[in-house]
Amino acid sequence: MRFGLIESLDSFVKNHNNRQVIMLPVAVFLVSLLIIGLMFFSSGSPVRLGMEFEGGSMIAMTTEDSTDYLEEQYSEFPIQDLRKTGDRVVMQFGPMGSEQQIAIEDEISSKYSNVEIRQIGPVYGESLQRQALMALLISFIGMAAVVYLIFRTPVPSFVVIASAVSDITIAAALMNLTGIELSFGTVAALLMIIGYSVDSDILLNNRLLKRKGNLDEKITRAMHTGVIMTTTTLSAVVMLYLISTYTYLIIPWISQVSILSDISVVLIFGLAADLLNTWVFNTGVLRWHLGKGKGRRSKA
Repeated sequence: MRFGLIESLDSFVKNHNNRQVIMLPVAVFLVSLLIIGLMFFSSGSPVRLGMEFEGGSMIAMTTEDSTDYLEEQYSEFPIQDLRKTGDRVVMQFGPMGSEQQIAIEDEISSKYSNVEIRQIGPVYGESLQRQALMALLISFIGMAAVVYLIFRTPVPSFVVIASAVSDITIAAALMNLTGIELSFGTVAALLMIIGYSVDSDILLNNRLLKRKGNLDEKITRAMHTGVIMTTTTLSAVVMLYLISTYTYLIIPWISQVSILSDISVVLIFGLAADLLNTWVFNTGVLRWHLGKGKGRRSKA
């Protein structure tokens, strides 16, 4: 399968001119920006915020009641998510007034057993939002500095940064489409995507800029190495998703690990986007850049 993917990417790049190659990932990036923009105008945030960033309450308890019954029972409260594994239920609520908060805590504590309550205030959530944004910003600044020190030319540095930005944007747009919220775990996944994006882009830049030989052959060799690396990681992440999400169907007493499930899905989004951005967009830009340099030398 992976070799079929390599052949498809290699064939697409070689059988289309640079403009056609570049326009496909650019179009995907622009659609992703549109999705994020619509989410921002509808909710005030570019992605759905989880409890850690928006504030709210998470209540876990042991019960035999169905999820439909619980949703109806607590419909007057701002319930955002409800998950059940075996006899354990986790309910997540948005920010509530003090009277509502006390009422639901008293009701659940008196009715169910093994109750666990966790709260995050909206002010603390806003502080965490700023910290998460600062972490992403520092990551991009550090990445840009390292890339420029390695290549010392603007075009290779630009494509590495552009690829990372596009990977994050596409992953965030797909998070919106699939209902995955921004949490500590998904922020960590987005930071991992930045690191992986830089790794694959530097591989491509090194092979094309610092090695001698036919350009098409260098692209093919770099693509063969890079795509195998990415698909190997993708396979591991897909297995993580399947285990963290569906193991409880086979072994009922093992709970679904929702945070690992969300992290793995976001990583799948980012790695898939990186295949497009590195081996299509960046390859097209670098091929144009190197061809432009050859044209100048031949004129001289």
